Amino acid sequence: MVQSSVLGFPRIGPFRELKKTTEAYWSGKATVEELFKVGKELREKNWKLQKEAGVDIIPSNDFSFYDHVLDHSLLFNVIPERYSKYELAPIDTFFAMGRGLQRAATDSAPAVDVPATEMVKWFDSNYHYVRPTFSKNVQFKLNGTKPIDEFLEAKALGIHTRPVLVGPVSYLFLGKADKDNLDLEPITLLDQLLPVYAELLAKLKEAGADSVQIDEPVLVLDLPTEVQAAYKKAYEFLVSETAPKLFLTSYFGDVRPNIESIKGLPVAGFHADFVRVPEQLDAVVGALSSTQILSVGIVNGRNIWKANLSKAIEFVKTAIEKVGAERVVVATSSSLLHTPVTLANEKKISAEIKDWFAFATEKVTEVVVIAKAVTDGVDSVADILAANTASIAARESSSITNDPAVRERVSKITEEMTHRKSPFAARLAAQKAHLDIPAFPTTTIGSFPQTKDIRIVRNKFTKGEISAEEYEKFIEKEIASVVKFQEEVGLDVLVHGEPERNDMVQYFGEKFNGYVFTSNGWVQSYGSRYVRPPIIVGDVSRPGPITVKESKYAQSITKKPMKGMLTGPVTCLRWSFPRDDISNKIQAQQLALALLDEVQDLEAAGVYVIQVDEPAIREGLPLRAGAERDDYVKWAVESFRLATSGVEDKTQIHSHFCYSDLDPNHIKALDADVVSIEFSKKDDPNYIQEFSEYPNHIGLGLFDIHSPRVPPKEEFVARINEILKVYPKENLWINPDCGLKTRGWTETRAALQNMVDAAKEFRAKYA
Repeated sequence: MVQSSVLGFPRIGPFRELKKTTEAYWSGKATVEELFKVGKELREKNWKLQKEAGVDIIPSNDFSFYDHVLDHSLLFNVIPERYSKYELAPIDTFFAMGRGLQRAATDSAPAVDVPATEMVKWFDSNYHYVRPTFSKNVQFKLNGTKPIDEFLEAKALGIHTRPVLVGPVSYLFLGKADKDNLDLEPITLLDQLLPVYAELLAKLKEAGADSVQIDEPVLVLDLPTEVQAAYKKAYEFLVSETAPKLFLTSYFGDVRPNIESIKGLPVAGFHADFVRVPEQLDAVVGALSSTQILSVGIVNGRNIWKANLSKAIEFVKTAIEKVGAERVVVATSSSLLHTPVTLANEKKISAEIKDWFAFATEKVTEVVVIAKAVTDGVDSVADILAANTASIAARESSSITNDPAVRERVSKITEEMTHRKSPFAARLAAQKAHLDIPAFPTTTIGSFPQTKDIRIVRNKFTKGEISAEEYEKFIEKEIASVVKFQEEVGLDVLVHGEPERNDMVQYFGEKFNGYVFTSNGWVQSYGSRYVRPPIIVGDVSRPGPITVKESKYAQSITKKPMKGMLTGPVTCLRWSFPRDDISNKIQAQQLALALLDEVQDLEAAGVYVIQVDEPAIREGLPLRAGAERDDYVKWAVESFRLATSGVEDKTQIHSHFCYSDLDPNHIKALDADVVSIEFSKKDDPNYIQEFSEYPNHIGLGLFDIHSPRVPPKEEFVARINEILKVYPKENLWINPDCGLKTRGWTETRAALQNMVDAAKEFRAKYA
């Protein structure tokens, strides 16, 4: 019998139950008991859903209140001293590391002021993890029993689960040295960490776990020799009679360059992502012993398209031919964390298009169907396969997916269209003559706080409870208020605040042809920040102006430069669920042409500073160096330049990047006049050095917008001084890390005022 397996399930709840309770806890409106109760209810629902669907191997410990990697840091006592010194409750230490904490002293507790630890993208996904931060004196120990508790919780429900852990090599490699220990290579801590893993595994076995899924996703990266060698040491240590069987799990890419690292390991089995790289089957099979299990990741954990069940079944049959049915498990390619919970709650998508999709719940069923088909024969699921085949064929032939006019326009793209009229020096001279911008110019990244009032009015408009005219008047009032606020604080280049926007990608997708949208298709981006990625179902075009009216109005009520705010083509692509029937390159070009029209309309309307954000450009970078990566960089850069090059020299093009390990050469290739980059949680001074020779202007973000903490002016001054040691003062802009949408107005005013006051100090110093 071929078993079915799910590597992880969305933790957020079908209606964002986790977000609502977590934010209520942060604001003091819910107790810790209420928070834990909701977590327990969500875990129970997820386990029962998978059990009832017929999944054989159900995961536990895939739940987290914020981030599963951060769970491991708390579990293994990887807690920097700046957090542990406050002696907070474990859950509050956990949240402080994830989002920072600033709290005034009370009669019973001292004041707390601590920033969040660094947050970066999880491989090439839009999920963010909290990067483990190690010091030389870290004392690894079991600091809790979360994986055991959740295994026993499921066991009490009559559901036997397989606990999920991040493996020790990946955990260390994905971490970083703390700011006072920058010469530390985290992988050198492996010998100290392994006994704690072994202790945890022994406790899981004592609790009744017979196997553990141990995720080693860094196997798909370019690994240094010492990290490759660490696998043999780690798993020869961890595999023992006191531990459950270990199933080594990789996903998101190709393990072949590291295949020697897994060959001969004494683990019970290995999982590979055959959705992303089906060509690696022979190499993976060749690395297995005659008894090791092959987990075939064949249902896509990263997209929402219905699996082609016939093709998936044939692939699994091929695997069976190579190793035997008793050694094959049918699985999701990765955790389903990256997909919405269920299609059942989508009532507004047309039946035709909805039939093309499979969310997490539906993907669970797909895994079970494939396993049944290869165990009992395809006749046992004949009706399901017939319906699936019809659905796949209907999508391929649908007129919804094809727009000849868009395809013709893409075919006429030329090299000339991807270059500005003049080099940067000439553009800068034209911009200085046209725009009145001082030294150390201050600005924000785009959004301002989205208050409850804004969300209520937008919801009323969406439901048809207020007219378009009433809604537009409300939006104009909000824009006027934000503009006035920025002038009072003293910012130099303003934004309109984006009160009309629900999300930086969804908003544009709603205005483009070729997209559809969900009502409850939420996916966790980080912590309590969830997004509803739009879905690209057809060729993309812009039927008319999208942002011009709001930006033109905002510019009309101030004498200061106003930024038009757009989301770039690669980010629109990466933060949507893209099509899988045409290349990402073609989709990015279609989006770039649509945005080019918008950029030119903004300029024609008198908006001469235009920001085209590309925070996802690094996220899309193939995980390994080579021809595929080089090709991606080429078309991603060209797509951005296609969208932004059709303006006059006097128009200043900005772009923004955040929460990724950026390559300055890629940023330079975009040829934006000004770039703003998330920087506030970067501890390594070499990071500034990497951008020291960046020829255009740059703003290194000075405060963390994911935290409610307000940095004092002195902290801004110190940070700017640090930057000026290596970066020319003439080229430096002053800005936050990212948009302020999730912050409150009180903390926003305080932080921006401190930032502006710091900039004025430097302006006076160098006058």
